[in-house]
Amino acid sequence: MIEVNSYYTLIAATIVLLLGKLMVNKIKFLRDFNIPEPVAGGLVAAICLFSLHAATGIGFQFQKPLQDAFMLIFFTSIGLSADFSRLKAGGIPLVVFTAIVGAFIFVQNIIGVGLASVFGLHPMTGLITGSITLTGGHGTAAGWAPDLIKYGVPAAAELGMASATFGLVAGGIIGGPVARRLINKMGRKPLDSTVSADDQAHDSTDNMFERAEQTRLITATSAIETLAMFAACLSFAEVMDGIDKQYLFDLPKFVWALFGGVVLRNVLVSAFKFNMFDRAIDVFGNASLSLFLAMALLNLQLWQLTDLAGKVTIILLIQTVVMILYATYVTYVFMGRDYDATVLAAGHCGFGLGATPTAVANMQSITERFGSSHKAFLIVPLVGAFFVDIINALILAGFVNFLK
Repeated sequence: MIEVNSYYTLIAATIVLLLGKLMVNKIKFLRDFNIPEPVAGGLVAAICLFSLHAATGIGFQFQKPLQDAFMLIFFTSIGLSADFSRLKAGGIPLVVFTAIVGAFIFVQNIIGVGLASVFGLHPMTGLITGSITLTGGHGTAAGWAPDLIKYGVPAAAELGMASATFGLVAGGIIGGPVARRLINKMGRKPLDSTVSADDQAHDSTDNMFERAEQTRLITATSAIETLAMFAACLSFAEVMDGIDKQYLFDLPKFVWALFGGVVLRNVLVSAFKFNMFDRAIDVFGNASLSLFLAMALLNLQLWQLTDLAGKVTIILLIQTVVMILYATYVTYVFMGRDYDATVLAAGHCGFGLGATPTAVANMQSITERFGSSHKAFLIVPLVGAFFVDIINALILAGFVNFLK
């Protein structure tokens, strides 16, 4: 095993990101299913390293200090973006949809843990094939991996990346068909001309994480102010992590970073009327997520997955079927059985299995043909990009503490 220091790990991660960007630009499948650039490039790198290991026995161990730092910065950015004043704009439907999503996270983990136990796997493997990867995505999967390894799942990182990638593809595949089936039952016909769904989404919400490629202007002052807030949250996470491990629940450090961001933002905005520079938070968060994922994927040891592949695939396929049924008979029904509810169901399929960009793409595929849904484009990005991570972290912490 050859150890690669942090400096060369950072260089390798940037090469992975450039490779992923090239692949997404050139390969239509990756664009259609919103596969993130670091995931595309990182999986290729992981497969190359796996082939090298299989042929020669040589492996690489990339040092993790920078990876851990970028992970904490990403989760802090989610917390710093969670403005509770936006709840007023969404009203009761936003609260109802958030409750529906929270209930599904619980269902997802019950199914994952139950099936893992049936197949003779470690129960926490079910959390990886549950909301850690399917609702949480690649970032949450890599964030929980060190703790799950400590609790007895040695291939947690590899399994997490594979499950999260499956979820991205599945979430993009099922959202459109689920919504179209519901629309056909309603008898709604396609419109001859509609407002661009991308314009709706841009007008209806800030789209912090949904439009990662959007140009954002940042000044040196705003960058320094934002870095100061990140530093405060990371310091809070460091202090609370020590207290937590000794006296409380032994939660992952990123949960405290996220919580610190939520508290700091809402205290500054509500009590001190501070003008948060969301563009800077967004850029730092997205850049950190990309570098974090690239480094996490470089450290994948795919040979550890061979014995788990069949059982895990069955669990993920069952989770996909459950998502279809839940979106059809719970999300659609409780959100009002109307056209907006249909678009919300498509969005829920997107981030319930994949990620918020997948949800937005699902909704756009519907609204481009059948007309606008301002309610859906307000609610889904708010819940999918911000509040779901907070709810997921709390529910997962409960499950982990119960199972360990």
